[in-house]
Amino acid sequence: MKKYAFLSIIVAFSLIFFSCGQKLSKDVLRMNVASEPDSFFPWESAATDTAAIYYNIFDGLLSFDSRGKIHPALCESYEISDDKVTYTFHLRKGVKFHNGADFTSADCVYTYENLAGLNGNTVKSDMMASSIESISAPNEYTFVIKTKNPLGGFLALNICPILPVGYTNHAEHPIGTGAYKFVEYQLHQKVVLEKNENYWNAGNEPKIPRVEIYVMSDENAILSALQAKQLDIGQMLSAENAKSLEKKFQLFSAPQNMVQVLGLNNSAKPLDNPLVRQAITMAVNKDEVIEGAMGGFGTKLYSNFSPILGEYYNDRLSEVYKNDISTAKTILASAGYANGFDLEITVPGNYRIHVDTAQIIAKQLEQINIRCHIKTVEWTTWLDQVYTKFDYQATVIAFGGKLEPSEVLRRYYSSYKRNFTRYNNPVFDETFTKAELETDAAKRIKYYKYCQELLAKSAPAVFIADPNNTVLLRKDVRGYETYPVLFYNFAKMYFE
Repeated sequence: MKKYAFLSIIVAFSLIFFSCGQKLSKDVLRMNVASEPDSFFPWESAATDTAAIYYNIFDGLLSFDSRGKIHPALCESYEISDDKVTYTFHLRKGVKFHNGADFTSADCVYTYENLAGLNGNTVKSDMMASSIESISAPNEYTFVIKTKNPLGGFLALNICPILPVGYTNHAEHPIGTGAYKFVEYQLHQKVVLEKNENYWNAGNEPKIPRVEIYVMSDENAILSALQAKQLDIGQMLSAENAKSLEKKFQLFSAPQNMVQVLGLNNSAKPLDNPLVRQAITMAVNKDEVIEGAMGGFGTKLYSNFSPILGEYYNDRLSEVYKNDISTAKTILASAGYANGFDLEITVPGNYRIHVDTAQIIAKQLEQINIRCHIKTVEWTTWLDQVYTKFDYQATVIAFGGKLEPSEVLRRYYSSYKRNFTRYNNPVFDETFTKAELETDAAKRIKYYKYCQELLAKSAPAVFIADPNNTVLLRKDVRGYETYPVLFYNFAKMYFE
């Protein structure tokens, strides 16, 4: 942990050193993020923090508002056929990419051929590949998608970034049609964006010329930078520290539609035993975690769903496994582990909240003789070791919010390549598939609620909370909004 704190402190002091004597600027917005960007190439990125930034650089055919309502973006309008398998998008004219190239249906064809693995391309999105039968472009400003089956949630997939045909250097210099252009990324330091003067969205043009996003996870460094007037927005703060500065800044705290979990590798012994996972779930006191790691700012959860998803949320799961140490010991003994076992919890060290949560849970699991060792790793190591290779026993992480329920629950579909808990339940798979193919809203809701019930009962992970993002903002910052998915909408922000 010392290494991560040291890097963040270096960033904070370099901020202060290089801008000594400068007044607060209204031409530059400065904020922090907790994790290093993994890749600005959308097809290669898996990090929620990175997507929250690059959605300022790229646009999709569709976008979403702060309530999660989907609306046209690079398309002016769309039509869905009566049989629910053909989607016709009428594209905007006059839109330009940041390199000056015109946006046309050719860019949509290029993007979706790669996403779905059509015409010999390697699949970049399993969801697109399993959904799309064919695509076509009748003319420069019409794009048509035909799906393999009627899909109730297909529209939400079309917020994915449209990339300019043939350009492949997005990892080093991403180019989109978004409100902000990429300027530079300095490793371990910052990402810099500048206003797109030719942004297509009339009436919603960005107001702040330059945005600087600093990679800072150490809370003391963030607080120091805020008070030294070198950050305009500081996030991922504890409630206690945020409240102490409430008179000097605007304090903002709201649920994120995220699900923090103690992820359990269901293919690793002894976690492959459902009884062991149940005992762990009963031993975890979620109220203590919310109070200790989140300062009380969090919503307790029982499955991989946040109440923010409204009608899809199953609110009848709180009694499935209540916190009960005595019963947890009995269940663990019946599984053959009366004397407990050793458990390694791998945690990304740049997220203080997850490290704190792991420490609290380790103390709680001592009560049922589970001896935890907490292993902190760099974010890139976590993505490779845990999220990609499944080389771990347990981990603490938060799943980023999604607009479409199928994108939330797909993480537990047995054949999904990002199913890093290695959960395998044929009944869940069958129910999930029915939900995806169902176009009747009431039936979809019923299926998704049953999926949540199955997760709660089989405990592939301990579902802890939707943690609030507690933020301090400079007094004159306006337009900061939260979304059902993590998104820093810089185009909406301005200085009063």
